[in-house]
Amino acid sequence: MMRSLYSGVSGLKNHQTRMDVVGNNISNVNTTGFKSSRVTFADTLSQTLSGASSAANGRGGTNPKQIGLGSSVSAIDTLFTDGSVQSTGVNTDLCLSGNGLFIVGKGDSDVYYTRNGNFKFDSEGNYVTSDGYFVKGWIANNGSLNTTSATTYIKIPAGKSMEAKATTQVTYTNNLDASEPMIESILGKTYSVVGTTVTPDSTTDKGLLVTLSDGNTVTVPSSATGTYKIGDVLPGGSAGDPTITKIQENYGSATATAGNALTIKLSDGTIQTVTDGSYKVNHSMPITTIVTIYDSLGNTHEVPLYFVKTGIDSSTGNTWSVMVNQNGTGHTVIKGKDGKNTDIDMDNVEIKFSTDGKYLSGAGTVTLTLRNGATGTQRVAVSLSALTQYAGSNTAFGTNDGNAQGTLKSLSIDSSGVITGTYTNGINQAEAQVAIAQFNNAAGLTKEGNSLYKESNNSGKPNVKTANDLGCTITPAALEMSNVDMASELTDMIVTQRGYQSNSKIITVSDELLETLINMKR
Repeated sequence: MMRSLYSGVSGLKNHQTRMDVVGNNISNVNTTGFKSSRVTFADTLSQTLSGASSAANGRGGTNPKQIGLGSSVSAIDTLFTDGSVQSTGVNTDLCLSGNGLFIVGKGDSDVYYTRNGNFKFDSEGNYVTSDGYFVKGWIANNGSLNTTSATTYIKIPAGKSMEAKATTQVTYTNNLDASEPMIESILGKTYSVVGTTVTPDSTTDKGLLVTLSDGNTVTVPSSATGTYKIGDVLPGGSAGDPTITKIQENYGSATATAGNALTIKLSDGTIQTVTDGSYKVNHSMPITTIVTIYDSLGNTHEVPLYFVKTGIDSSTGNTWSVMVNQNGTGHTVIKGKDGKNTDIDMDNVEIKFSTDGKYLSGAGTVTLTLRNGATGTQRVAVSLSALTQYAGSNTAFGTNDGNAQGTLKSLSIDSSGVITGTYTNGINQAEAQVAIAQFNNAAGLTKEGNSLYKESNNSGKPNVKTANDLGCTITPAALEMSNVDMASELTDMIVTQRGYQSNSKIITVSDELLETLINMKR
């Protein structure tokens, strides 16, 4: 009789514990990052009246006779399933999905773990929880992250300054048009007044295009001798031959000026009139690109680089020249915003492409001679290996590895926990990355309150890596909702209530039986 009383008492205690857990779950239904718990029961030690026996002497075996002595709480488990993602619009909030926890702490050795990603930056630029615990991760060094090093508390001061960086490398990417038309002729001044004389000149590569009275034209090379006169026959001609009605300067190569405009005919039939630049027959028109180069003080220098197709070969591929001055001297002067001149020097570079449009060879170095207080001589390597040459359009574009001075303007966080800073100079740079800890048995962590957990003897040691390394996902500007399932909790509440009532009935009935036994004496 006493056994049933104590069994009922154990049942009451255990169901009270289960009700406490259910109550705590429901209480935290809206707690950010909360992980619900569950209670499981087990029977206690049973009293054995007789043991089991095996079959013998013509009799079958018998089972043991045991009376249970009630129940006990076998486990209270924390359920580390993901909660729903709740968008907040606050860019410092983080929602973690997957098997992992954020690492926070205070001091050097007091480390905690949490799923509550309600983070912010304090007055000193520390990335902290709502309770002031520092968030751990890795700090970038000039935009470079080393996630194999030890973690530290993340700190990004507001208004952080980025130093100016001189350009050391210019990289050209994209495409040069393989179908770029070539120059077929370069025509200069036209003479049509009777009596005007014109002479070819090999030193200036000036030939002549002579139009005759019968409508025919004669091309005179620059190496020819003799003088050609409007109204006369060609040198060496005889009376009665067609006379010269018009003469045009016809160059193999020439430099245009405002006083010496050139008319250029291209292989696609188009005609252009130019007043500056140098041109050559069987070359293309120059393709102009501008690349920005920063000096040691962060000043910008807009350096022109010209691309000219110089050869077409279906066996070995096309060739192009790259130069800083269209006249091919390898020298030009540009003026900065402060009015100071900067000398630009680069030897002309020949780049070669294969017949399938891929880069084969060619690179250059630009030398800047500065007079604005920055480092006097600056050398910048020009990489052209990322260029292609396919028919289509000219999209070649140069980028550089330098920058002007800048001030941190805003921060953003991506799905791997990388905190990226945007600076006033237009540079986006990694500033830090949030670290994630993974445990073999996250349910073994000890709850410390304030949505914090501590490592325990049965949780295992933390494996600290990036979110991507651990297969976790971080959703920025969002928080993880509680994983409490209200339908399940209310159902458990009903079941717990009925269990409690049933155990209380055991005590009541046992008491009545004892009362009956006592009344037998009367």
